[in-house]
Amino acid sequence: METLTTLKVIHIAATALLLLGGLGLALLAWRKRSAGPTVTLQRPWAFVWLLMGISLVSMPFTGWWLVHLIGWPLGQTWILGSSILYTVAALCWFWLVARLNRLRLGKGGNLNFTLALAVISLLGFVAIAGLMGAKPV
Repeated sequence: METLTTLKVIHIAATALLLLGGLGLALLAWRKRSAGPTVTLQRPWAFVWLLMGISLVSMPFTGWWLVHLIGWPLGQTWILGSSILYTVAALCWFWLVARLNRLRLGKGGNLNFTLALAVISLLGFVAIAGLMGAKPV
């Protein structure tokens, strides 16, 4: 397989794993809402968080490499917008993981803020996927 096709497959797979993992964790949290949001950090679901983290870290590298191989300038508005959205969504995701771990340890916290972090992260990644799919020039 050539490099460009391989990178596209890796980048799309990382995006799909991130969004599907988030959807699965959201459904789990919804179904077991009486047990609290920290049920998503229990052992079998920790692998999903790890997989999402690896996908999250790999996406900027594969994305930059794709842009470099295709020859698009990094100054295009949709690429810059995606980069800003990615930064905000990724920071919200990391903060969400830290808050859920804090809740798991019983240190308390505001559940509405935790939900807001999850929603901002989700909307950011869905918007990025839309921008990547549309590629408005």
